[in-house]
Amino acid sequence: MTPFHGTDPKKFIADFHASFHDELVNSDEDAGVIVDRHHTPDIVQIADGHRMDREKLIAHTRPVRKNRPTGRMEVHEAVADGDRIAARSTLYVTNRGKDLTMEVYFFGEFTPDGRMRRGHTLTRTVPAK
Repeated sequence: MTPFHGTDPKKFIADFHASFHDELVNSDEDAGVIVDRHHTPDIVQIADGHRMDREKLIAHTRPVRKNRPTGRMEVHEAVADGDRIAARSTLYVTNRGKDLTMEVYFFGEFTPDGRMRRGHTLTRTVPAK
């Protein structure tokens, strides 16, 4: 069984990111519990060359929770093969009154229950449209 259970890969990755972000910014639940609900204990996420394990990912959520940015992700294309997914998207964020638009290239591995085990993300800031 794959983590995507017949779900369109574009929808899966958009829903995964939206759910994780929404839970972080719209609840006071412990960040570690939220991270664990969406990621495996041995998570390794590399974002723009910066490696994050579980503890670093939890620490990374602190400024997100403090600033409570709003955002939306537009997934342009995504493909899945077994437990892996690759996606190209645009992330639109408003944080502390500033708008930011980023191209996002994501390659990830997920468990059958939909948690991320590995993630590699490359981003590039682009002018807002």
